Amino acid sequence: MSGRITFVLTAVLVLCALSVVNAHYQSRSLFIALEREQAKARQLEIDWTQLQLDQSTLGVHGRIEANARRDLRMVPASPASTQYLNLGAK
Repeated sequence: MSGRITFVLTAVLVLCALSVVNAHYQSRSLFIALEREQAKARQLEIDWTQLQLDQSTLGVHGRIEANARRDLRMVPASPASTQYLNLGAK
C-alpha cells in the first residue's frame, strides 16, 4: 500500500515539476515577444516624430512659395494680369 502511495505522489511531483518548467518556458517566450513589440513601438514612435518634423519643415509657406517660383517658374498674380468676369454682362 505505501509503495503505491509513493508511486502516486512521485508521479504527481513529476507532473508538478513539468508544469512549473512549462510555465517558466511560456513566461520567457512571452517576455521575449513583449520586448520585441516594445522595440517595434519605440521605432514607430521615432518614425512618427521624424515624419512630424518633416511635415512641419516641408509645409512651411515660404518654402512652398520658393519651390513654386524656382521649380515651376510661378509668379504671384498682379492686378494687371488678372481678368475679372461679370455675370450677366454682354
